[in-house]
Amino acid sequence: MIQEFQILIDEYWKWLRDNTTLKQIDNWVEVTSPFIDRHNDYIQIYAKKENGNIILTDDAYTIRDLEISGCELATEKRQKILQLTLNGFGVSKEGDELIVKATENDFSKKKHNLIQAILAVNDLFYLAPASIVSLFLEDVREWLKENEIRYMENINIQGKSGNNHNFNFAIPETKSAPERLIRVMNRPQKSYAQSLAFTWIDVQPTRPNPDNTSLYAIINDTEKEIPESVLNPLQSIGANILPFSDREKYKYKLVS
Repeated sequence: MIQEFQILIDEYWKWLRDNTTLKQIDNWVEVTSPFIDRHNDYIQIYAKKENGNIILTDDAYTIRDLEISGCELATEKRQKILQLTLNGFGVSKEGDELIVKATENDFSKKKHNLIQAILAVNDLFYLAPASIVSLFLEDVREWLKENEIRYMENINIQGKSGNNHNFNFAIPETKSAPERLIRVMNRPQKSYAQSLAFTWIDVQPTRPNPDNTSLYAIINDTEKEIPESVLNPLQSIGANILPFSDREKYKYKLVS
């Protein structure tokens, strides 16, 4: 099984390498990744050397794009969730920019973390109707509490590749139930599902008891039905898919 996972991981990194392009812009290098944002545009970040370090930034695009779209991030509650999300990836916020500082030795890891943070911030904070007050992550957290489901929050786990991966919640293994790692997906989007699938392929073999560790994707399906393009990559890795509209039906899987 480990050899099969290694092949999949190698294929993933090859896909990343072959589909990443670079462009010189003054003192910066524009890095275009194969990951797609909510506009179906490829996510771009910018890199330059400065005082012996490599600065990586989204050039403030992520937050400004959300605000232009009517997603207000200035409230104390949302700022707190934003900071917790960024902390999970080791990403800083300077003004509206999302930034990490890297060296030549950890450039790949820091680049990976920044792109994953951009995907996570988009997913957590893009609220289509302006009238929506609560955040989906908050809804999930409150539901877990209401059902007395014990959990740890904002967990970072290093995969076989050496990259860190963030999970919104983790439920420890018990005598009768496996370890459950949970990702919350606010918008059912293909690129985010694919990223989560490769994250799981990288992370599962590193767990203390890989065969007794499960992935759960709690997906917001209140606005639209979960598309096949999201279900397929998650089903291919054996993820447990929990549509939030059916949460009461599936809560027995998390209560232990």
